[in-house]
Amino acid sequence: MARKLMVMCMAVLLIGAFVVPTLAQDEIVFGVVLVGPENDRGWSQAHYEAGLYVEENLPGARMEVFESLNSADSPETSLMQVATDFIDLGAQVIFTASDEFEEFNDEVAAAFPEVVFINISGDNALTGEAPENVGNLMAQMEWGKLIAGCAAGLATETGNIGYLGPLINGETRRLASSAYLGARYCYENAGGNPDDLTFTVTWIGFWFNIPGVTLDPTEETNSFYDNGADVVISGIDTTEVIVVAGQRGGQGEAVFAVPYDYVGACEEAPTVCLGVPYFNWGPDYLRLVQAVADGTWEQSWEWQAPDWTDLNNVDTSPIGFISGEALGDNAEALDAFIAELAAYATNPMTPNSFALWQGPLSLQDGTELAPEGQPVDPLDVWYLPQLLSGMIGASS
Repeated sequence: MARKLMVMCMAVLLIGAFVVPTLAQDEIVFGVVLVGPENDRGWSQAHYEAGLYVEENLPGARMEVFESLNSADSPETSLMQVATDFIDLGAQVIFTASDEFEEFNDEVAAAFPEVVFINISGDNALTGEAPENVGNLMAQMEWGKLIAGCAAGLATETGNIGYLGPLINGETRRLASSAYLGARYCYENAGGNPDDLTFTVTWIGFWFNIPGVTLDPTEETNSFYDNGADVVISGIDTTEVIVVAGQRGGQGEAVFAVPYDYVGACEEAPTVCLGVPYFNWGPDYLRLVQAVADGTWEQSWEWQAPDWTDLNNVDTSPIGFISGEALGDNAEALDAFIAELAAYATNPMTPNSFALWQGPLSLQDGTELAPEGQPVDPLDVWYLPQLLSGMIGASS
């Protein structure tokens, strides 16, 4: 349910008109900086595989990768050092694949004005704070989280759903809140009272486990199940939620999970997996690298909508959802919900908004977000300052 939001889609808000000069050489080198390992079965692997997609689909494209650039795994390495190494190897465009890099991304980009830097999930090109050689890219995972929440709402027997979140910011608040809205809607459609639904968010403190720094995601997932939740939705970059659910399900417990980020995440424990909302960065990476190679790249902030004609098209849709075998008889209801979302999003009469993001909606402290019948502006979703009323968990 959101018009061609997507046309706003927020498809591409162009900011400025910085154009990279045409490249003479046949080879185009691009760098990918990952916050985690390239094989994490989550966020970082999705970006790594996007780079492979570019290499497979653009003749002359070559990827350089740096894994696990974070304070725990590489405390003495800076983004400036990594970017310098990439540029020495010929990189003309560098993807910094986390909002963890947003601030440093702009500092490094200013030092290399001839190189394009694409920061994933940031908005400095939108706010005007970024140098002219910086763009932003994000996919509208709000839709994926609505579907994830719906799957949880359909499956829960206890009416108790857990959401394991990373750190707290606008992105993580809006994604957790989208899952909550989807869960309420589908729980009610399945015959439950949405006001009786318990939806608890626990934040571990970072995108993945750092021993001694974050909460342990394995322990927190077990805690959800120990305290009555029968479905846990993951919002972190790694696989602990689906692994724990698989272990407990293997012992005969009626528990389920919704992993995150990576198309193959259900493979960790298919019998307890309700499905996975995932990112498909390949087509946008390819388009941006091609634009740099052609000399047509222009600075932009992009918030890309799904391809509603084929949500799981690997060549066109920036997000998708793979239904899990644990859905069982609820698969048909989830498919119907996805069809509702598609109808909403592609209806030219629908105002700019995401499905279910319409009043009456309030924030946790009671502040009205939208009155009855009014859709929430997509940028107000982007900058969501708190979790929604009815959710349990910290907002800051």
